[in-house]
Amino acid sequence: MSGRRVRDIVCDVVAQVAPNEVVLVDGLLALDDAAVVRRLSGRGRRDPLGFGVTEVAALVTAVVWLVLDQVAATLVGAAVERAGRRSGAWLRRLSRRPPPPAVLPPLDRAQLAEVHQRVVEAATRRGLTAERAAELADAVVAASVLAEPASGPPEEGEEADEPAGGEPR
Repeated sequence: MSGRRVRDIVCDVVAQVAPNEVVLVDGLLALDDAAVVRRLSGRGRRDPLGFGVTEVAALVTAVVWLVLDQVAATLVGAAVERAGRRSGAWLRRLSRRPPPPAVLPPLDRAQLAEVHQRVVEAATRRGLTAERAAELADAVVAASVLAEPASGPPEEGEEADEPAGGEPR
């Protein structure tokens, strides 16, 4: 499945809309996506971020990451993914591999509108003004649409892109 990693979209949006939070995002990038979501949502901790920030009122990072993670999980099929995650988690523990990052697949217009609405709602719940929430949602949608797909080794059965003329890069 092609798409863009949630963490890459978060980095782009935060750099554009809330550059003061880039240090926070940089710290979160050392964690796997599941750990980031747990920390940003505050599940199981008094200090949701784990490094001195006890009040996550209007963090753009939290709004964007949590909404996009939820959308990615919904689109991929959360029930199937969870079942696979349970057995996959056991295998990863044996091999010590971290879980793969969440990927947001290409979205159609209706899905983009839903993402926009979810970001606006989450941002206003966290205390952002309606104008700032709309600005944030616009940036998320733009980053989702204009982004390059997640890069990595070609999937099995796929060939790596070669420039015109067949010359290797």
